[in-house]
Amino acid sequence: MPSHLLPRLSLTAQLLTVLLLGLMAGFFTTYSANVNLATLELDGPTYALVQSAFNRNVRHAGFFACFFGPLPLGLIALAAAWSDRQTAWWRLLALSVLAYGVGIVLFTRQVNLPLNHLTESWTAATLPPDWATVRTAWNQANLWRSGLSGALFVAGLIALVLRLQGGAQATKARP
Repeated sequence: MPSHLLPRLSLTAQLLTVLLLGLMAGFFTTYSANVNLATLELDGPTYALVQSAFNRNVRHAGFFACFFGPLPLGLIALAAAWSDRQTAWWRLLALSVLAYGVGIVLFTRQVNLPLNHLTESWTAATLPPDWATVRTAWNQANLWRSGLSGALFVAGLIALVLRLQGGAQATKARP
């Protein structure tokens, strides 16, 4: 790729990264602030049915793209702007992408997905006596994702503003 196109590629990838960080922050927060609260009112068999349905119905290409998208897009933005790696925006974006990978993707894999598989194995007849403890653990894990993804969205926005301000200052400095 010609080097004069790298800044555009990087900025486009960064914009898309921030957009997806925002979408995921909205998804997790909406779930925590609405769905999780509603499921607190359900009895065990109904909770198992509803939670399993939510888990199954979120498995589609759109969610997959939004959930995993910040990682490759963020890495593209960073790689295409490697020469800017000493700037605050680059480092903040790098930190955000890393934190998303560990704090959202890996955390989901290690915490939420095992809880999903557990609730999906339940039926009204096989509901364990500690089902409410599992619900609480899932809700707390999702609340963690809500808070972190919200913070990462804000960090992504700040990184974008810093980048755009730096570009504006560089343009003003030219004769």
